[in-house]
Amino acid sequence: MRALYWKEINAFFGNLSGFLILAVFLISIGLMVWVFPDSSVLAYGFADLEPLFVYTPYVFTFLIPAITMKMIAEERKSGTWEILRTSPLGDLAIILAKFLAAFTLVFIAVLPTLVYYYSIVQLGEPVGNIDHAGFFGSWIGLLLIGAVFASIGIFASALTSHQIIAFIWGVFMIFLLYFGLTALVQLQVMSSFALLLEELSLSYHYESMSRGVIEAQNVAYFLSIMILMLGLTVILIRRK
Repeated sequence: MRALYWKEINAFFGNLSGFLILAVFLISIGLMVWVFPDSSVLAYGFADLEPLFVYTPYVFTFLIPAITMKMIAEERKSGTWEILRTSPLGDLAIILAKFLAAFTLVFIAVLPTLVYYYSIVQLGEPVGNIDHAGFFGSWIGLLLIGAVFASIGIFASALTSHQIIAFIWGVFMIFLLYFGLTALVQLQVMSSFALLLEELSLSYHYESMSRGVIEAQNVAYFLSIMILMLGLTVILIRRK
């Protein structure tokens, strides 16, 4: 698993596209947090990084499928998937190694945002005037939603041998689970299922954690979705 894990990490950073994906993510988030007038922390006037946690899932919707789209699809297209399946690793170990690599890349992408935390600490009046526990609670929630998106992206990559189709499937499923279920709540015909749909949506549990409060039910929900998606991926590759 360690060899497969490092293979995925090296494959991502082994070409320019990997660095380009991370650069686009950091530039997009930086513009939203510091530059755009509607979301800028400087214009907001409070020592708070709420825009970071509000807008990052929107960028994650496209960033994470771009990271995961070739992890299984490219293996199939290049013919190395059959070789990998005959290795001593089991199907679950293969999927877990790829998932952990994807999550590591998400963590690397999110890690520089701690610079924003330091900046707000220094800009506060007095210095350090920020809800530290609230920030790190929200930051952990950001990592959890990134892990869930990565598991969905891995599943999407297992659906096809074409990277672009895997990317589209990943964006669609993330959009459906994060934004779509919440949008259905607004429909009159779905009013009787409103509470159920809202509690099933990723955004409901993420927004609960983005307030800085880590509750067991939200963590359990994210872990359940990750286990479900990885389990479905294992079943899918065995059937194929």
